[in-house]
Amino acid sequence: MSMRVVHIYKDYAPVVGGIENHVRLVAEAQAAAGDDVTVLVANTGPQTTEEYRGGVHVLKAGRLATVASTPLSLSLPLELAGLEADVAHVHFPYPVGELAQYLVGRSRATVVTYHSDVVRQKRLLALYRPLMLRALNKADRIIVGSPNYLESSPVLRALADKCRVVPYGIDGRRFAAPDADRVQQLRARFATAGPLLLFVGVLRYYKGLDYLLRAMPEVAGTLLVVGEGPMGEAWRALARELSLQERVVFCGRVPDEDLPTYYGAADLFVLPASERSEAYGLVQLEAMHAGLPVVSTELGTGTSFVNQHGETGLVVPARGTEALAKAIRILCRDGSLRRALGARARARAAELSVEQMVAGIHTVYREALRRAASHRG
Repeated sequence: MSMRVVHIYKDYAPVVGGIENHVRLVAEAQAAAGDDVTVLVANTGPQTTEEYRGGVHVLKAGRLATVASTPLSLSLPLELAGLEADVAHVHFPYPVGELAQYLVGRSRATVVTYHSDVVRQKRLLALYRPLMLRALNKADRIIVGSPNYLESSPVLRALADKCRVVPYGIDGRRFAAPDADRVQQLRARFATAGPLLLFVGVLRYYKGLDYLLRAMPEVAGTLLVVGEGPMGEAWRALARELSLQERVVFCGRVPDEDLPTYYGAADLFVLPASERSEAYGLVQLEAMHAGLPVVSTELGTGTSFVNQHGETGLVVPARGTEALAKAIRILCRDGSLRRALGARARARAAELSVEQMVAGIHTVYREALRRAASHRG
């Protein structure tokens, strides 16, 4: 059964980020399956624009300003008030979108994907919390990416009866078969002094790259840092302070089509995330599709649902360097263990597919519509 769906979030492609990529993947997959899909977000500028991209109606409401990483848009609620849909799918956290749907949304049912707790803006959260809880309580269903996050989030525990776990998935086919010549060229350039470590992500505080940099003097090999972001300058300065210029390469933003080459060239992948804002770590799935073992940190979130300790890689305590360095040394020294974990990582990644994710989301939609209908009746 096809549906009219409107996704609500703060940004969309070509803006790059974990949630932005997820929204695009889901929206385009739903459109390809026959749904009528609109994505409503804030524009990067003051004008409201619309376009069709990948079969999806993309409506970008004019942005007034940005406060605490939150785009403010007076146009977004006005645009939403004019949209009729079977399901409004709100991607949390984005207060403007959540409140707009709560106040003026016209959909038959509301589904929220709870991507992350609000971690850093604690003062703003104290002010927003009463309205946030009202919006979440009004939602018909809440989607969570992992059972780990559902169990560890104080907000979700109080709403567990309406929560449903639908693991995130990606289309990993391109990561599983990179161009062999390009992979060899990259290895010839960077893997000359031992194993090649890889980090991929926007350089934000919660990614914990500073802990990985501080661990690097204790491990062999070269680290490639793919990505750019607010912490880029500070972390480059830290690498210089630690005299790591020869062993840590900041590659900046890499075109999406080139990412499989970097995964294919690496020996292992490291996600040293330090805060719960890293709710899942989709980059781990990219690495796992490439057959890489993963070293990640325990945050009580979906990162250790994806990367399972002793099965697909190693999981160590967050915000430390000794355990991180030890895990990296173990995998760098033991090629057979690396290959065994990498093979299981690839199998685990195949379990977390786009098809299963989209089917799971549609199941939640149907449940939400039944609940909404029963409440209206």
